[in-house]
Amino acid sequence: MADRARLHRSELAVPGTNLRAMQKAPSLGADLVFLDLEDAVAPDDKEQARANVIEALRAHDWSGCAVSVRINGLDTHWCYRDVVEVVEACGDVLDTVLVPKVGSPSDVEFVATLLDQIEAARGFPPGRIGIHVLIETARGMANVEAIARARPDRLEAMVFGVADYAASVQARTTNIGGANPDYAMLTDALGDSGRRESHWGDQWHFGISRIVAACRAEGLRPIDGPFGDLEDADGYRAAARRAAALGCEGKWAIHPSQVALANEVFTPSANEVDRAERILAAMEEAAKEGKGAVSLDGRLIDAASIRMAENLVRKVGQMRAR
Repeated sequence: MADRARLHRSELAVPGTNLRAMQKAPSLGADLVFLDLEDAVAPDDKEQARANVIEALRAHDWSGCAVSVRINGLDTHWCYRDVVEVVEACGDVLDTVLVPKVGSPSDVEFVATLLDQIEAARGFPPGRIGIHVLIETARGMANVEAIARARPDRLEAMVFGVADYAASVQARTTNIGGANPDYAMLTDALGDSGRRESHWGDQWHFGISRIVAACRAEGLRPIDGPFGDLEDADGYRAAARRAAALGCEGKWAIHPSQVALANEVFTPSANEVDRAERILAAMEEAAKEGKGAVSLDGRLIDAASIRMAENLVRKVGQMRAR
């Protein structure tokens, strides 16, 4: 069955052609590492990369993190061999398969059916390998709610693939994530000076929010995708905080330097944990007195406060256990 409790603060992308990076990846502190057979691999290197990934999965110790493989798209002739060869050889090690450019529930069904058959043929426990999907096309976004309902026994998480999504909707940007100065509005003229302020917006708010809502409705984990400027740690943090505020559980790291940033942002602070624990204690006391809501630190807390606090405390428990 799908593991709905897996930690995903940081997802480190590692090209299937980079042998040294795959060797080092398990020790870099990411909650999940995905070995990439798709965008990071040139067409002429696809088959060699697949062999490299199989060797890396068998040779290295992945017990300290979850491990996934991003297969090639379902519209390519590499896809089915990616699933068959990697899962047949490493289905006892692999935690999930990451499916790119998912556009409809049938895409999930196709990969899930292959996994069903491989597990049965190889004697792996049925349903042990989960599926993560990338929502990175206009079609995928238009069908995101239906996709979220596909194969609940396999589907675990959705990732917002901002770069391919931007290309798919023909957005006028060449950035991979982050802010866009063209996505802004001017205020009216201010006083006698006539000065106008420019307020930037978040170009990707709609896409992330829709994915979050679809995921939470079906018990999946929403994950934010890549941030392309490897030199801009503050920009990465800002993008990650925005994603966390909207309900995402983690973010991609396309370089090892981004792993610690993702873990930092998606790990609740000591103050957040303390407040959540005090909320639960206060509401437990209120329940004994027959009250449905109480005040804590001058703010109203009620049943909704309990649910938010329970979510945070449960997630922190997972992080501490890891």
